[in-house]
Amino acid sequence: MLVLTKVIPILTLLYNGIRGANGCQGKTFGSDSFVCVCSTEYCDDFPEVIVEEGHFKHIYSSKLVDRFNVSEGPISDAPLPEHTVITINLTETHQTMLGFGGAFTDATGINIASLSMAMQEKLLRSYFSTSGLEYNIGRIPIGGCDFSTHPYSYDDVEDDILLEHFALAPEDHLYKLPYIKWAMSLTERPLLFFGSPWSPPSWMKESGVFNGTGGIKREMWQGYADYIVKFVESYEAQGVPLWGLTPQNEPVMWGKDWLFNACEWNATDMRDWIKTSLGPTLEAAGMRRLKLMVLDHNRDALPWFPDTILDDPDAYQYVDGIAIHWYEDYHLPPDGLDLIHDHYPEKFILYTEACREDVVIGSWEEAENYAHNIIEDINHWSTGWVDWNMALDMEGGPNWAKNFVNSPIMVDKDVDVFYKQPLFYAMGHVAKFVTTGDVRVSFAIAPATTTHEEEVKVGYDNLEMTAILKENGQVVVVVMNTRDEEHSISIVDTQGSVINLDLEPRSLNTILYDSLAK
Repeated sequence: MLVLTKVIPILTLLYNGIRGANGCQGKTFGSDSFVCVCSTEYCDDFPEVIVEEGHFKHIYSSKLVDRFNVSEGPISDAPLPEHTVITINLTETHQTMLGFGGAFTDATGINIASLSMAMQEKLLRSYFSTSGLEYNIGRIPIGGCDFSTHPYSYDDVEDDILLEHFALAPEDHLYKLPYIKWAMSLTERPLLFFGSPWSPPSWMKESGVFNGTGGIKREMWQGYADYIVKFVESYEAQGVPLWGLTPQNEPVMWGKDWLFNACEWNATDMRDWIKTSLGPTLEAAGMRRLKLMVLDHNRDALPWFPDTILDDPDAYQYVDGIAIHWYEDYHLPPDGLDLIHDHYPEKFILYTEACREDVVIGSWEEAENYAHNIIEDINHWSTGWVDWNMALDMEGGPNWAKNFVNSPIMVDKDVDVFYKQPLFYAMGHVAKFVTTGDVRVSFAIAPATTTHEEEVKVGYDNLEMTAILKENGQVVVVVMNTRDEEHSISIVDTQGSVINLDLEPRSLNTILYDSLAK
């Protein structure tokens, strides 16, 4: 590790990430890779990627050197010997994608606001503009969450059941709405915003506090539905159109005493609240257009939690999708995703929160964890992947409950810079190229011919990938090579196009080509 830490700065100075004026200026924090520094003088952009007829574009990032490097090559007629062959079946299609994004938490806004105006612009462009990742989904906490400086709701007046004192908080006007609107002005893609509540007003809860244990008082069901409608009305009055809602962030608490804003729901009560209060109230307010996503919690609640809700026809009619968090994914196989899709193929699945629950700056291993999860989830019916905080300070906050975590961008306000972590580039390898309306297609991996059985096994296991057919006919192939050496692949599709390519060691790769070009 000591040798690696010394070598990385030399490599990044030599190769400078993306070669050219917009490349990465690398810096290490003692981890296994490096971050890209963005300052008033310098910040890397995502290069323009134009696919020419008869050619493919290869965008790659690697553990030791590269960040969004771009190369190109000709479409071939035949795979090369001793290459691992990846066959893309463009005629076998699966789910239609929604896209990728992050959350507009108070902490995100506080950290953006801590920078100079020029750096605020660079940070938001890094996520939303054509020179950035082009995120197209934004999650908005309804009221406070742990990534606020204190717990709060939009009506903290005791027993105000008519919500006469409902009002957006100062945090909305300072740290959420301004940056949401700024993002809207920077993007060329339609943005899909959805709201998620962490807790109702504390006086609506059995415990009388924002955190801790317990759920909502049954007599407050209608008041809470009205509260959520008022949130939508308030944000849309501010010029931010909502696309969707989840009824509760992480409702499956198992009776535990949570440190931060929470509200426990069992599946039966959630079902009954949706069919008797929330659904009819949204419909009466003209908001049935909003995509209502149930669960908004981990894989371990699949399929039983959404099954309980969706098996009831009266609740089913109000639900559009299932929202999932990634936090139990490394303990459980993706079978639950397949099961819930098989039970309700007409309801979409969307991953709505993910983060590393330790602050590790510059970790390539964490980028690989993100990429692994994104690829696996897409291959098991997820229509997209929404990250958690888009910007945190160097401690991983602020967070009133001291629940500090990692983020793709870390802000050092003392020197007016931010750092793009390997996580940022892992998100970009998919988010930049896959958006609303694109469709997943089938693929198969055949290991290279070899006389060594172990090499065959490694040749398969060290590649993770997914394939997407875009609306414009282009094909996106995302491949991660977790080998410590190069891996040679040949991509062959059902149109007869062949791409022969050498993948860098420990690399993330996006291959883009026109499916009609040969």
